[in-house]
Amino acid sequence: MTADGDGDKDRREHPESRVGPVPQGAPEFRPYHHPAAGWGAAKSVSGFLVRERELVDGPRAIMRMNHENTGFDCPGCAWPDDTKGLRLDICENGIKHVTWEMTRKRVGREFFAAHSVTELAGWSDYDLENQGRLTEPMVYDAESDHYVPISWKDAFELVGRTLRELDDPNRASFYTSGRLGNEATFLYQLMARELGTNNLPDCSNMCHEASGRALQASLGTGKGTVDLKDWESADALFILGVNAASNAPRMLTALAEAHDRGARIVHVNPLVEAAATRTIVPHDFVDMALFKTTRTSSLNLQVRIGGDMALLRGMAKAVLEQSVSDPKALDREFIDRHTAGFEEYRAVCEATEWEEIERQSGLSRADILEAARVYCEADRSIVSWCLGLTQHEHGVDTVREIVNLLLLRGNLGREGAGPSPVRGHSNVQGNRTCGIDHRPGDAFLDRLADACGIEPPREHGKDTVSTIRAMLAGEVKVFVAMGGNFALAAPDTPLTFEALRACDLTVQVSTKLNRSHVVHGRRALILPCLGRTEKDHQRKGIQSTSVEDSMSMVHLSIGMKRPASPHLLSEPAIVAGMAQAALPDSETPWHWYIEDYDRIRDTMARALDGFEDFNRRVRLPLGFRIKQPARELVFLTPSGRAEFSAAALPDVVPAAGTLALGTMRSHDQWNTTIYSDNDRYRGIKNLRTLVFMNRADMRERGIADLGPVDITSTARDGSLRSLAGYLAIPYDIPRGCAAGYMPEMNVLCALDDYSTQSDQPIMKHVKVTIEPAA
Repeated sequence: MTADGDGDKDRREHPESRVGPVPQGAPEFRPYHHPAAGWGAAKSVSGFLVRERELVDGPRAIMRMNHENTGFDCPGCAWPDDTKGLRLDICENGIKHVTWEMTRKRVGREFFAAHSVTELAGWSDYDLENQGRLTEPMVYDAESDHYVPISWKDAFELVGRTLRELDDPNRASFYTSGRLGNEATFLYQLMARELGTNNLPDCSNMCHEASGRALQASLGTGKGTVDLKDWESADALFILGVNAASNAPRMLTALAEAHDRGARIVHVNPLVEAAATRTIVPHDFVDMALFKTTRTSSLNLQVRIGGDMALLRGMAKAVLEQSVSDPKALDREFIDRHTAGFEEYRAVCEATEWEEIERQSGLSRADILEAARVYCEADRSIVSWCLGLTQHEHGVDTVREIVNLLLLRGNLGREGAGPSPVRGHSNVQGNRTCGIDHRPGDAFLDRLADACGIEPPREHGKDTVSTIRAMLAGEVKVFVAMGGNFALAAPDTPLTFEALRACDLTVQVSTKLNRSHVVHGRRALILPCLGRTEKDHQRKGIQSTSVEDSMSMVHLSIGMKRPASPHLLSEPAIVAGMAQAALPDSETPWHWYIEDYDRIRDTMARALDGFEDFNRRVRLPLGFRIKQPARELVFLTPSGRAEFSAAALPDVVPAAGTLALGTMRSHDQWNTTIYSDNDRYRGIKNLRTLVFMNRADMRERGIADLGPVDITSTARDGSLRSLAGYLAIPYDIPRGCAAGYMPEMNVLCALDDYSTQSDQPIMKHVKVTIEPAA
């Protein structure tokens, strides 16, 4: 987009849609000073169960969630299952997520007959999802502007015929949400590659792509190296860019236990979140009864948005400076035996001035030295991080800086130490492991070819951002989404809407109605699938699926409930149906696979490194951990060693008059699913259209507490995007920083504002101006 003749930039406004429910009163803000979880979580869950009328099945499901090989895996976060036999390994958000899926409300043909798509497009996203579970396949009828019923056979034939008629398989793109099970994931990528494309965008492209690329470059693996037992034995835990109380609530147990055994816990985040203060772990009934709280932090560092790399560089510089007088501060034996590039990194640290480190991090030298002291005094340290580090231009360099710091003291390949990314969706790591990768390596493709008898394409495919671009350009004509809500999750909301509407066919495999069903291509299908909580009946009996958590443990998940509708199919069955229709001459036994998922796992055992003897090992208590070469100090890097990175510090200080804005979830939200307009841990009620600001920044701009403001972002190409009439909330956040909720604020992140290191949209570092509302 370019400037017009008057020099004003084009401006994109947010689509006329509301995300959350109708507020139940006037907006309120009261700072939250209570412990995370505890009675607040119990009250919230009880109210949610009552509201959803799930007082019987809800508690019953809770007793079956996250139990080793006898229950279903929580469809929420990817935190590992407890290793000590805990009977209530659950959290507030997990219970809400499951209850939301188990609702008794139904969305069938009568609903769609009563409501046109144009009408539904005017509903809030909350109201769309709140209608309940989809019950049968539907196809969009353009003449009536309604979705109408279609048989599964005809739906599959529509998909198959459209794919067969494409002049190039790369005109189709196959998106994946993080909750898709491993077996369906494997079949999905197999279908795409047998068709001839690597266009396999996924939610990782928007979340942890930077983590995978950084760890691959540094260690030769795209995953963390630690497991939950390491968390239980670490002397120091560094938690960066994570709001654990909302995004991975079961981490609170690990933090509380770490504090009780004397470990030091350092939280690094622009906002001091509830998880970084104290907690009452709900399944500790004695603590609950006595209202006993446990601290979850030893030190809180409020780094400026994007300043984490400077903090890490400062800690490394402090370690190197200490090593002059105390050689034990460095593990020279480990560095000499297992790493490459140390001297170059030492030179970069020495050349980086403390003044610049303070300026870029937004922290004092004393604060950074205190964090370094905690690190040096610990024999075993884990550094954990989430999207607060990755959704930046320099996300890859920042994660590599984490590895640099760990390597200095040999915190790798031993108990209680290593890098630990926190994945925010239940099987997003498993999706990548099982083949959802638009940039597959030759070794993976070679094994896939041998195991499945196909010749997969070798050319890299399109990720999320490039898929949207290709749809806009008419290069991608078919968009298939396995789960998720792509229309709201992607950046640059109006442009994403335009891209979806430009497709010849959009296919959404879903459990509930959402924005992606009413923002669709010229032809559109809604294919309803079983939920994680439901029994999956196939010819050989009830089937189980597997998932991989964020620490590489693979385990089974078995549904417990009767399906919401007899017309629902499982995700593997839907993939097989589409594949058989699109590839009528395929020698892949698609329907034979669906009769018994053990057959899929047998093929996966031959195709996937680390999945050997899959069917036996996944049935072991707690499943099995995928082998991790870097954990054993085997580095699949060009040098055969762990690689230090010597990147320069980026300039993340906002220009005069601008702020760095990061998007985030509220507490009563899971990804794009909104449960209410409340955010308990930040003291918000009845409000989502807000922006958290430093009070001094507000005064400087003449903004009153809860005063209406207009927010404008400036993209790389100079184009502007705006949100009008948001309310400004004074909050404890560094000067020059602001924050607000996704998906509403996704409109502010331009499609071209993605990291050149990871291709991720920079949702956590949007350049904005905020002024009193016009």
